[in-house]
Amino acid sequence: MKVEKRIQKEIPGLGEMIRRARKIDRRTLAELADLAGMSVPNWYSIENEEMKVLPLTTLRRIEAALGVSFNVAFDDNDVDEAEEEKQ
Repeated sequence: MKVEKRIQKEIPGLGEMIRRARKIDRRTLAELADLAGMSVPNWYSIENEEMKVLPLTTLRRIEAALGVSFNVAFDDNDVDEAEEEKQ
């Protein structure tokens, strides 16, 4: 049997933080996107916050490509999205 807990956390300005870190990095966007396993248009959509939800695995791949951490963590105080919808 599986138990699932889905949590979403609002991180204001995350797209801009990613953009700033990319501009500091000397590699091209194409190189960084390739390292993160995504397309350049997908990377841009993340920076422009066009995506409603960014999977944590994708964020971690971006962090790895840039060699940075955006300090996104989840703890027991974060609300389960299903529970939040009930309220």
